[in-house]
Amino acid sequence: MGVNQSKKQEYAIVDIETTGGHAKSSRITEVAIVIHDGNQVLERWETLVNPGKEIPNSIFALTGIDNDMVKDAPTFEEVAERIYAMLKDRIFVAHNVNFDYSFIRFQLQESGFEWSAIKLCTVRYARKIKPGLLSYSLGRLCDYLDIPIENRHRAGGDADATAILFAYLKVLDTEQIFQDMIKHKAIDQRFPPHLNPLAYEQLPSEAGVYYFHDKDGKVIYVGKAVNIKKRVLSHFTGNNIQAQRQNFLKEIHHISYECCGTELIALLLECAEIKRFWPKYNRALKRYEPKFGLFSYEDQNGYLHLAIGKTNGGQACIQVFQREYDAIQLLQTFIQQDAINPQFCQFGQASLSTKSIEKDVLPDRDLHNTRIERCIEEWLVQRPSYVLIDKGRHSEEKSCIVIENGAFYGMGYIDQFYQNYGFEDIKAHVKRYPSNYYMMELVKMAAARHPGKIHFLTESTFLPNTAAEPDFHYEKLEPNSLFNLS
Repeated sequence: MGVNQSKKQEYAIVDIETTGGHAKSSRITEVAIVIHDGNQVLERWETLVNPGKEIPNSIFALTGIDNDMVKDAPTFEEVAERIYAMLKDRIFVAHNVNFDYSFIRFQLQESGFEWSAIKLCTVRYARKIKPGLLSYSLGRLCDYLDIPIENRHRAGGDADATAILFAYLKVLDTEQIFQDMIKHKAIDQRFPPHLNPLAYEQLPSEAGVYYFHDKDGKVIYVGKAVNIKKRVLSHFTGNNIQAQRQNFLKEIHHISYECCGTELIALLLECAEIKRFWPKYNRALKRYEPKFGLFSYEDQNGYLHLAIGKTNGGQACIQVFQREYDAIQLLQTFIQQDAINPQFCQFGQASLSTKSIEKDVLPDRDLHNTRIERCIEEWLVQRPSYVLIDKGRHSEEKSCIVIENGAFYGMGYIDQFYQNYGFEDIKAHVKRYPSNYYMMELVKMAAARHPGKIHFLTESTFLPNTAAEPDFHYEKLEPNSLFNLS
């Protein structure tokens, strides 16, 4: 929305106290609004508000506002019209503006008033005018700038201090920085309060992985992007008042990133980094685990068994599967090809405990065990080894993903003139990563969609390639048996 020119760009400087940190689950207990023209205070109003719910002891300890103080105060709905009139067509100013704005907008909407405003955050304004300070909290800024502040953590006292801070910054703002900040689509107004806008400006518009860090530098979120800068900004758009998102934004202090060249490398790195850091706010990939596995175990008589069961994350297994059907198909293949006695196989549902087997029909134990061991070994070895070659982070390199015996080995970057490399040369140029089901599924899908990017390797020979993209096609090597894409 635009600013009403009849008000000559007036500002509503606001501070609130609440029962908690999230607009949807908490309520306002006190509001103070100072109307300012950029030079002086024009009007001031404050009131306690009955939140209609208990005030937690932790909030009372911070603000001094308890249940007795607000029991006879007006409800927000009773003062909503007054608040709306004071805010309408004025620029909304607050210290950590998105917090106050989210509460006011949500409760005005509940009271029947549709309102939005251009915002100005004095935290961000101070960062631009006074860069390099250790802290931009209201208390620390007031101490640093000798601004008097009374009734700290009460709406009236904090609003008055914010008004003085705002006027002080305006005097120092000889380049009219605030005019850029109050543009309706000013990007940095969307940012988390503790994030330096310069960190965003330095992000590349390339494929890669980005990391959100808390104040101690700990990684709290890992994400992948085709365009890092655009994707990071998308986290800060909208007016989501859910507690989870509000907590997330409050904890973001720093951003780091790693360019990857392709979306696939970014996806794989994202997965590996989530497994490494196990960030607080990553949830989707944490849930993406294979449900079934093919297990091998020895019974009390020394006979090896093959069994399909549910994975629990800690059990070692021969192979994992998202679908029980795929595990059954593989086990049936073992039985057919290697003459494994089906009495020693369990096709799901049954537990991994020893089954009752007639002693008079038991096969020779050593021969039986040898057949199972050989079956597993040959199956693991025959799985394909190949490299997926794609564009790199710049024109002088290529990205490569190495699959060895059907398992993810690692990924990295090689010189663009790579045709003379052997398998061991390629492996020496990549970084090792633990293989998991999700990463292999990503690579297999990419291999199916882009067969021309696949190179099969021997110990010393890299299959020749003279085209800009490898001219290998799946039809030559029976893709279904190699990649099991069903």
